[in-house]
Amino acid sequence: MLSKSSNNAINFITLIAAISVVLGALSLFIVLSGFAGLKDFTLQFTSLVDPDLKAEAAVGKSFKVSSEELQALQNHPDIVFFSQIVEERVFITFEDKNYPNAYIKGVDENFESVTAIDSVVPLGSWFSENSNQIVTGWGIANRLNIGVMDYGKTLELYIPKPGKGQVTDVKQAFTSTKVINVGIFDINEAANNKYIYAPIEMARFLLNFEGNQITALEFKTREGSKESDTREAITTILGDKVILKNSEQLNDALYKMLNTEYLAVYLIFTLILIIALFNVVGTIIMMILDKKKTLHTLYHMGATIQDIRRIFFLQGSLMTVFGGLIGLLVGYLIVQVQISFGLVKITPSLPYPMAINLENFLIVFITISVLGILASKVASVRITKNLVSY
Repeated sequence: MLSKSSNNAINFITLIAAISVVLGALSLFIVLSGFAGLKDFTLQFTSLVDPDLKAEAAVGKSFKVSSEELQALQNHPDIVFFSQIVEERVFITFEDKNYPNAYIKGVDENFESVTAIDSVVPLGSWFSENSNQIVTGWGIANRLNIGVMDYGKTLELYIPKPGKGQVTDVKQAFTSTKVINVGIFDINEAANNKYIYAPIEMARFLLNFEGNQITALEFKTREGSKESDTREAITTILGDKVILKNSEQLNDALYKMLNTEYLAVYLIFTLILIIALFNVVGTIIMMILDKKKTLHTLYHMGATIQDIRRIFFLQGSLMTVFGGLIGLLVGYLIVQVQISFGLVKITPSLPYPMAINLENFLIVFITISVLGILASKVASVRITKNLVSY
């Protein structure tokens, strides 16, 4: 692999092939690390308000929990905190504007312990329990031009009353209440345009729920506990009236989108890598032609066609494997510099996020090795009996 040919053109072509392998591995690793950083950056905001586990109604929109069930959940060692949730679509009006696509999420006093919701409220503060206060998403606040702590201007929330038959009086068709916005949260675009947070009793009033009726339970589990064991314990307590979802299942659309984009990026750069490895094929073929007389001598000394093919197969394989390792090393150093110093920035204050994962090391190394071995195999089979036995 390291020896030079007497033909300078062959040496130059070999150097170009080796550099293409290094740059291919380096580029693939940097791109995958950049995408991993963007994925972590995107999910970090969602993870702040996502519970470890969420129990939703298996049938219908709501279910009831007894005091015995709540006590059993509270006493379980793997459950640190849990919060009762009442969630439903709500119609908001403010002055001469309205917003029909919001959801009210009524939460109890434990919600701040289950999630880190207080860290995503940049304006105002969290609401007080048993009050008419709400905390609004940034997108909703912008669309309705809602301020914070403006007690002279109230919002009105409307939820249709359940029932059948024709509506004769609009006022009787809705349950409504006047509220004051005391805070604005900023999680991500989807949540900002969807949710308003409110005390759970307000949500129960709007939905005409009973005192033990809820739409979900959100759990914060003990660090180090096994999810499967906690799931089994919650299911044993609550029965089959609920289904449990973890953070990934709650954001399955987002995870599917990110995973699809990751796969697309990987396939595109793998295609580029395949094109780069054509240099390896061409280099090996040029070496075979350059060493034709030597191969003739080896053949007549007793070397078989398979022995000769193995020489060039190993040479090409070693070139790609070692080139891939060098590319990974250089790529790791570049990514580490970006993580440490943030030289490349998305905005003047936000460096481009990068993440170093063992998974990406393995993906790049296996990809470059497999493709390099296949390229070496394709080139080495060009050696035939007619070529060496003239």
